[in-house]
Amino acid sequence: MSSIFLLLQNVHDNVHDFGMKLNYSDPKIYTGGVDVNTWSKLTKLQQKQALDKDWYVYYSFRNPNTGRLVRQTNIKGGVNRHKSKRNRYHILKVMKQGLDMVLLDGFNPYQDNKSLESYLKEKFTISDSQPSTLPTIENVVAVEAEVPELVISIKDAFELALNTKAKILNENSYPKFKSRINRFNNWLLDNKTNLDLCITAITKKTVIQYLNSVLQNTSPRNRNNTRTDIASLFQVLVDNDVLQENFVKKINVLKATPERNKTYTPTQQEDIFLYMKENDPILYLFVQFISFNFLRPIEVCRLKVGDLDLKDRKIYIRAKNQPVKIKIIPDILINELPELFHLNKSDSLFTPQAIGGIWDVAVSNKRDYFTKRFKKIKDHFGLGKDYGLYSFRHTFITKLYKEMAKTATPSEVKGRLQLITGHSTIKALELYLRDIDAVLPDDYSKLLK
Repeated sequence: MSSIFLLLQNVHDNVHDFGMKLNYSDPKIYTGGVDVNTWSKLTKLQQKQALDKDWYVYYSFRNPNTGRLVRQTNIKGGVNRHKSKRNRYHILKVMKQGLDMVLLDGFNPYQDNKSLESYLKEKFTISDSQPSTLPTIENVVAVEAEVPELVISIKDAFELALNTKAKILNENSYPKFKSRINRFNNWLLDNKTNLDLCITAITKKTVIQYLNSVLQNTSPRNRNNTRTDIASLFQVLVDNDVLQENFVKKINVLKATPERNKTYTPTQQEDIFLYMKENDPILYLFVQFISFNFLRPIEVCRLKVGDLDLKDRKIYIRAKNQPVKIKIIPDILINELPELFHLNKSDSLFTPQAIGGIWDVAVSNKRDYFTKRFKKIKDHFGLGKDYGLYSFRHTFITKLYKEMAKTATPSEVKGRLQLITGHSTIKALELYLRDIDAVLPDDYSKLLK
């Protein structure tokens, strides 16, 4: 390791009070052209490409002759011998802090043409009559010590992850994340794990054992979702320099058959609509938002009275993949809406007893309420678990696709349909259409004769 790092580290550790700031730019860290705060989001190739470049601290100083800031020699301090982002960045931060202090102290690269290393040796090396706090150049050869991991208990690590995720995840996702992490926490306790141990006590084998227990008690899908949430927890720890690696991401994902609601037949849909219109008009209107505006049930539950602009025929939706998206309200739905102008715009559009009102519960609870309410309709028609509120979205997108396909090419239909359904890409729409079997071939009997 270069002596310049050790000199700057000594400054960082020992210097506290300096004078006023002079004519220089704040030192900055170059990290291979990437933002280290998003390191975990980079691909392995992007991380490798960044580490293949030299990392360093850089700054500029005002030239006394021209009055302009001039870029000074990059300070590497042997940091590029390290092959991990964590070690490099730790060392560079120490050097940057030391350089900040030296510049505050009055270091001027234009004064007597003195180099930074010469200045540091002259300024901070103590005389021969006193023991030196600086390591000598001879004693720093081949120093390659790894940066130690931050010591934190399992209990504190889980708390850090939960507090971080509470600020990031929405009101629907966070309770699920918290529930899965708490179940993992309880499993550790049941298996006599001391939560005061360092977080490194949880190994890849530990997580695999827990995931196996989840698989035995539930399903491959729930096991995979649990793996995703635990991996997310460990990623928070990596991002906060508690751990160097997220080994949970290396645990395999099991094959799980996706569950989806079936599409209603035309007769089923008409019968259900007629029954709801006569027996549960609130649920009937709720389902029409799913059917005619192609919303997800939870998106309907999020709607406020003020989200509907009936004059401009627009609806403002808080979707899961973007803060707000705007869709038109088709005439077929406009004709079904009651008068809303007298209602408070901040009220929920749907409540158990009325259209428009105060319903102060979590949006996930609202969705569960309407799901259970619709089960009474399903029971009346003898429909099983394969049918649900989502089935109406599938049914009417399929119906719309078939009607459009009568007069337009498949690519034209998908282009128009994407604007209506709100899918982010044509590829995502195509995958959805395949999943719900919306696109079926014509009768091919003559080809088999």
